[in-house]
Amino acid sequence: MAKSLAPVAPVTAAIIESKPSLKSANVQVNDVPTRFMMRKQLPPAALSSPTEEIRIVTAGEYKEAAACLAAAFADDHVSRYFIDVPDRKHWTEKEKWELHVEIFEYVVYAHILKGLVTTIGNYGAVALWMPPGQNMDDLWTIVRSGMWRLNYRLSAEGKSRFFQEFLPLLHVTKTATLGARDDDSWYLVYIGTSPSGRGKGYCRKLIEHVTKQADRDGRACYLESSNDVNPTIYRKFGFEDRRTIHLQRAEENIRLDIMVREPGAQEKVGP
Repeated sequence: MAKSLAPVAPVTAAIIESKPSLKSANVQVNDVPTRFMMRKQLPPAALSSPTEEIRIVTAGEYKEAAACLAAAFADDHVSRYFIDVPDRKHWTEKEKWELHVEIFEYVVYAHILKGLVTTIGNYGAVALWMPPGQNMDDLWTIVRSGMWRLNYRLSAEGKSRFFQEFLPLLHVTKTATLGARDDDSWYLVYIGTSPSGRGKGYCRKLIEHVTKQADRDGRACYLESSNDVNPTIYRKFGFEDRRTIHLQRAEENIRLDIMVREPGAQEKVGP
């Protein structure tokens, strides 16, 4: 998990956001014949459910995709790093959870605008990718996605952790790790599975959906992992450990493992 967003100064603006909405329609049904020829019905062919196919998330689905990731990262130390802060001790868990979900909504919407957001199942898993040559640092994306609101929604300590420590550290580390390829690689920013989608191979499909394209184009894939278990899983997809970084403003340092998958890397079988 990671983000490619530069710190921004507070923005004062009157913003009217156009959100997609569902519209009802009147449907005229034509007359149909009242006589039918009965035919023997054959057993239906085995078809995969449309929800089991990978699809691109649209702007009208950003809340559902964000809800999946919020649930997947509910206990993630990095995701909570900006919320569980000393100057928000008076907040209730409900208030903290609402901000946790809100942050994911902003991040998902930004990636819909500038990156690639994919899902599978009934939002059983969601992946946020930043394609080569793209980022979400521009003011238009920051305003449209709502990311600018973090200047007001995060506490003073939360803003220091997010804008002054977290984002600069990720930017510097990615540049140092990839070098000249920094702007020519795929960046797996987030990938998560909802509780109901676990054990179905969804993450494998979402990862391979992009790594196969990266292989064809001869491009590397980059990620940061904030979970001690996940690096073992990522290695099976050809990712390799490159370095380790730490967030250091909390009582205990929080570790992130930096991993890179070179184009054409072979999947590793076994533990």
